[in-house]
Amino acid sequence: MAQLPAGIRFIISFSRDQWYRAFIFILTFLLYASFHLSRKPISIVKGELHKYCTAWDEADGRFSSQSGKSGSIAPRQLPDNETDCGWAPFDKNNYQQLLGALDYSFLCAYAVGMYLSGIIGERLPIRYYLTFGMLASGAFTALFGLGYFYNIHSFGFYVVTQVINGLVQTTGWPSVVTCLGNWFGKGRRGLIMGVWNSHTSVGNILGSLIAGYWVSTCWGLSFVVPGAIVAAMGIVCFLFLIEHPKDVRCSSTLLTHSKGSENGTNRLRLQKQILKTEKNRPLDPEMQCLLLSDGKGSIHPNHVVILPGDGGSGTAAISFTGALKIPGVIEFSLCLLFAKLVSYTFLFWLPLYITNVDHLDAKKAGELSTLFDVGGIFGGILAGVISDRLEKRASTCGLMLLLAAPTLYIFSTISKMGLEATIAMLLLSGALVSGPYALITTAVSADLGTHKSLKGNAHALSTVTAIIDGTGSVGAALGPLLAGLLSPSGWSNVFYMLMFADACALLFLIRLIHKELSCPGSATGDQVPFKEQ
Repeated sequence: MAQLPAGIRFIISFSRDQWYRAFIFILTFLLYASFHLSRKPISIVKGELHKYCTAWDEADGRFSSQSGKSGSIAPRQLPDNETDCGWAPFDKNNYQQLLGALDYSFLCAYAVGMYLSGIIGERLPIRYYLTFGMLASGAFTALFGLGYFYNIHSFGFYVVTQVINGLVQTTGWPSVVTCLGNWFGKGRRGLIMGVWNSHTSVGNILGSLIAGYWVSTCWGLSFVVPGAIVAAMGIVCFLFLIEHPKDVRCSSTLLTHSKGSENGTNRLRLQKQILKTEKNRPLDPEMQCLLLSDGKGSIHPNHVVILPGDGGSGTAAISFTGALKIPGVIEFSLCLLFAKLVSYTFLFWLPLYITNVDHLDAKKAGELSTLFDVGGIFGGILAGVISDRLEKRASTCGLMLLLAAPTLYIFSTISKMGLEATIAMLLLSGALVSGPYALITTAVSADLGTHKSLKGNAHALSTVTAIIDGTGSVGAALGPLLAGLLSPSGWSNVFYMLMFADACALLFLIRLIHKELSCPGSATGDQVPFKEQ
């Protein structure tokens, strides 16, 4: 018999379960990358919406101030629905406040919607819920760009579009994290989710490049094309997303054995042994408190169906207050609030900052801003690897936040010295700022959502993820708004605000770091880290 080709040997060296997991990993990566791809165009287009006034302000700040007060000098009308100051209504001296309001309207709606999204999402099929969100998000992203083609200059139109888009985009994060949590266990979760969470940076990079391609010629396409991509990925989601391993008769936990050829019978026998052990184990008081929304009454072990690492389909969805009682949820949520404030300020204002400091046009500034996301890819993976190796999530986040504060100060100083310095600081700042953000929103959320007291209740994962990311989204809404208010007085004040937020994020982790160092694994609820058999 002839030897099989190397490619075929490679394919059959992986089990059916492993191929399915790889497929879900890649699919959910692409789905959420498309969400971030659609969020980036607004930051790229800002420089185009007010491109001429920016040049006037730099040349003669007194002229801009006087014309703003008197209002007697009207912008000269140019072809293609533009004025000397860009696109109305962003052609006035208050353009930074208006652009900040656009960011705030999107992010505020996103923050409010996120708390509801987790509760709704855990009661609906993930595939349908996520498909609806992606199709709606694609439509409203494209609608913003249609304002260019239909010559719409109403500020209310753009605000309403941003608000609705922010609401429908909340369907994404709880859905993809819950789906990934269903397919992957806790083993090497930091590394797996660190690599997976690079979809945020990949989406931002692609969004910057796509939006930047048309920003100087037809900025409407900078929104229409990303909107079409998100909608297309929504159709892919509907056709291919598998919510849970049991839907295709795969094993419910990620099993790692020394023998790669172990058959399915042995896996089934091992699962039955685990199930029997868990059913005979009495429920601890913490679980009783979490599974009862009112904290009253008692639960007998036989009254609850326990499925280790399973979807928890036999367990009722956890209540909002019950999820808050999980140790670490509140602390990590507040930490993410300030970490996301820093990250989203860069996301929405970095291209305009580069335009002002390095005197580049909107397209080149958008391309250069992608380096911050490149650094974020390495930062997220590094945070995952370190936290897996040390088994200390809070300490890893704390260390990176501690290093981020002085880095932000250096960035504000060195970036004015030239393009090379800006490139170096973008990479370093991206790694240190995005590392804790990525770790909390993925591995930490999954750890807390599969807390030992929940006994595999996957319904809790969606709620916990929504609480943590929803709280973080409050900071994401505040950051760009504060940047819009502070930037007219100087970019240095924006960086001082970012350093203060970074210090606050570290402050909320101090108790968890102390607890983690004194009792390894306790910060995310596992007294003894779970090892896959």
